[in-house]
Amino acid sequence: MLNYSGLVILAQSAGDAVKETANDTKEIVSKITTWKITQALIIILLAFVILRVIDKTIIWISERTAKEWRLRIKQSLPLLRTIVLTFTIITLMNLFLNLSKENILAITGTVAVALGFAFKDYASSIIAGIVGLFEASYRVGDRVKIGEHYGEVVNYGLRGIKLQTPDDNLITIPHNKIWTEAISNANTGDLEAQVVTEFFFAHEVDATLVKKILYRVAHTSKYTALKLPILVVMEAKPWGTQFKLKCYPLDARDEFIYKTDLTLRAKQAFSKYNFAYPRAMAMNDEE
Repeated sequence: MLNYSGLVILAQSAGDAVKETANDTKEIVSKITTWKITQALIIILLAFVILRVIDKTIIWISERTAKEWRLRIKQSLPLLRTIVLTFTIITLMNLFLNLSKENILAITGTVAVALGFAFKDYASSIIAGIVGLFEASYRVGDRVKIGEHYGEVVNYGLRGIKLQTPDDNLITIPHNKIWTEAISNANTGDLEAQVVTEFFFAHEVDATLVKKILYRVAHTSKYTALKLPILVVMEAKPWGTQFKLKCYPLDARDEFIYKTDLTLRAKQAFSKYNFAYPRAMAMNDEE
């Protein structure tokens, strides 16, 4: 057991440790004044304004330039936002902290531990967002499906992305989904994205004629990118025959307009030949 002298020594050691920690804190954290707080608020406000100006300017330019350049211009947004945010954080740290080599190591360790325990999901999203910039799993302008959500990436933020769905909903998805979710990217930075339009007929339909009609429909549509492949595939089902028309619109934005145009034009052509469609009862039984 410790005697009285031992307890006194332990108490003194603990006191010295507390004083040393306090001194280290004073060395790391510079003197906080009203002027520094005012400067910090000005810097944060200025960063916010710059980010809004960058967003508005890039979107404005991209929508008024040749469509071949639209996605490339929009894809510069994440990098520009990262540069502004990084510069802002470094400026604020220089304002309130004494950033010597030793202090930087101490701060880095402290922040890493704090993020690891208190903000692990947020930190994971930020790290995933940085990784995503280099891996390019998705970029602004890409049409992606993450989990059950599908849409166009309209914003690439620090923590996550915003998807605009076909129903015009805006969905925010954190970047850390790239660790756990499969990401389907329809155009991967390109202007075109493949559109698959399905048609169903009875088994006795003239498959060769159906294929010719679908090829003609795709080739004559004003939305079709003729330089890219046009393909018709078919598959026999228990209830009938399924045809898939695979082709590309000139602009991925026209995906659903294009699909509607192909369907309407194909149905008009099919109506001239009185093709037999599968019985609804048979299809329901199959489902």
